[in-house]
Amino acid sequence: MQRIKKITAILLSILTLSGVCVFGSVFSAGAKGTGAGLAEWALNAYYSGWEYVYGGATPGAVDCSGLIYSYCGGERCGNPQLNTATETGSVSAGIPNVHGLGLWRPGHVGVYVGDNMEVDARGDAYDMCYESIGGYNNWTYWFKLAACSYITNGWENFNGDYYYYENGEYITNTSRTIDGTTYYFDSKGRSSETPSNPSSSSSGSGSSNSGSSGNSSSKKPTSWQNGSTGEEVKKIQERLTELGYYTGAIDGSFGDATEKAYRAFQEAAGLVVDGIAGSDREVLYSDDAPMAPKDEPKEDKTEETQPTEPTDGEEEQEAVNEYKNGDENDEVTKIQSKLAELGYFDIDPTGFFGDYTEQAIKNFQLENSLAVTGVVDSETYEVLFGDSAVSNPNPVVTEEATTAVSTAPIEMPTTASPSEFILSNEKNQIYSDTASEIAVKTNKVTNKALSKSVPQISSTTTFAAKRSANAGLWFALVAMILGAIALVFFLRERKASRYSRYCAKKKKRVTKADLSARW
Repeated sequence: MQRIKKITAILLSILTLSGVCVFGSVFSAGAKGTGAGLAEWALNAYYSGWEYVYGGATPGAVDCSGLIYSYCGGERCGNPQLNTATETGSVSAGIPNVHGLGLWRPGHVGVYVGDNMEVDARGDAYDMCYESIGGYNNWTYWFKLAACSYITNGWENFNGDYYYYENGEYITNTSRTIDGTTYYFDSKGRSSETPSNPSSSSSGSGSSNSGSSGNSSSKKPTSWQNGSTGEEVKKIQERLTELGYYTGAIDGSFGDATEKAYRAFQEAAGLVVDGIAGSDREVLYSDDAPMAPKDEPKEDKTEETQPTEPTDGEEEQEAVNEYKNGDENDEVTKIQSKLAELGYFDIDPTGFFGDYTEQAIKNFQLENSLAVTGVVDSETYEVLFGDSAVSNPNPVVTEEATTAVSTAPIEMPTTASPSEFILSNEKNQIYSDTASEIAVKTNKVTNKALSKSVPQISSTTTFAAKRSANAGLWFALVAMILGAIALVFFLRERKASRYSRYCAKKKKRVTKADLSARW
């Protein structure tokens, strides 16, 4: 008996120590992060196709605040994330150039990833969204999460590019001389070169015009933009003229006309459209550089004689421009209304061209044998408003429209009871009401999402998966050890019972023999 007690005590001690090791690592690892890391985490969630699950906070299945919590921990819900922030500000006054800021509006949070773009887990009908801020997609406050650290000065790597921070924000449209090398930063803040020493700081003053002749550095610039001058600008203008994008004077001055022509070239070549001639000049000078579309309006054709009275909407079709993601005007409202009429758009027209409208256009182009680009060009516009437009063969009708976000002034929350920090969904359900249902759905969706996105998940996600695996192994070990203990006690009890029956039979036999001898 004493031996069994000792063995049991040793096993329980082992279980306790292993539990401390496993769960200690689970709760401590990943409890903090960086702003750039959170932004990359959110972009990975979008490109990996994570699904929206109300109450979810595991990779592949998250709600709005769960997207943030799954990376850096901290507070679980949106309001506490805002209330514990280290710094906040109004979005209407401008968003700082900082990767990984939190965004807040009543009942919803998102992640700012820079360049006026954000990622958020929006709902069952949308899952992960990645779009520009403004118009229909408006926010109230930006904030720095208490669970994340944000760089103040120096280099930071984000999404494969290097950015340089000064006074808490990354710089744009300028240059800096660092360790004897001059770096140029485009409108998105990306450096023209990889820094030789990412931990170094600026050793010279910057210039808002990276191509100006007053640059104190003797090194040759590696990018040219509006305001730049020199022989390289002449070469750029000559090549743009050959390709049909530029019709102005070849004077070596990078002005508005040159920038417009270069942007048109970048768009035609599938490059980043920023109007800055940097490393993409290799494509410009190559034999495979795309020619300007022949139907593209040129500067010297703006004053052509007006055609005689067009008929049957011909004037409207001739004047159409391209409409794409990010546009917002009355024409977009008209396009959305026509898509709704044909069964491709199942919410009220908003006038803002977002991801949902882009997907509707792609579906329409697919059904009408057009190039699937998600952009309303002249051909798509003509077919959309023509008599031969093909309706959606499988129109989808949503049960209820998306709730519009209030634009009224919001008073910052001060004090509130814990119940006020519990977010509710559109059906006014709270987390505690649907805990078991959420757990089942989350596990199913997580397994499905992780099976699709394993090759794309970052090292942080892989580490989280390993932690979950460690926890699973620990539970399996516990079950095996407890089962072994139970088996030992069962066998011991069975042996004791058999021994008792044996002793009773033996005593009975002795008694019979004794009585026979007496008689």
